[in-house]
Amino acid sequence: MSEVKPDSSSWEVANIEKVRRVKGWTAGWVITLGVATFGPRATFWNFELLPTLITVLINIGAGVGMILAVRRQVLGLDELHRQVYLEAAAITLGVGLVCGLAYELLEDIYLIAFQPEISHLALLMCVTFFLSTVIGHRKYR
Repeated sequence: MSEVKPDSSSWEVANIEKVRRVKGWTAGWVITLGVATFGPRATFWNFELLPTLITVLINIGAGVGMILAVRRQVLGLDELHRQVYLEAAAITLGVGLVCGLAYELLEDIYLIAFQPEISHLALLMCVTFFLSTVIGHRKYR
């Protein structure tokens, strides 16, 4: 039995292509982040300035590409999906700002004995965005 495919000009196909682009740019950003993080180690180029600088600049470029791809994808969403996305993004921004600054403050006033890590904040923001998106979809169901 053959599968019925939507018309190539339909919104669904355009949205799928935009999501693929976001996935591609995100994968590129993550890969270049890994190279920029682990490349300077003694096993690769031993913290030499030029290769380190080049990989960081490539990582920033991939990050800009990812941001632009997400922007294009969001602009292509219908009103309901865009509303859910914007609410989740607003909540995530607020949680990231408030909790990130409070986390840094805890170390500054000696309530925690370790150095705050940006990876902890990134993880918190990812979880917040995911949960906000799920709650938003349930809210408008």
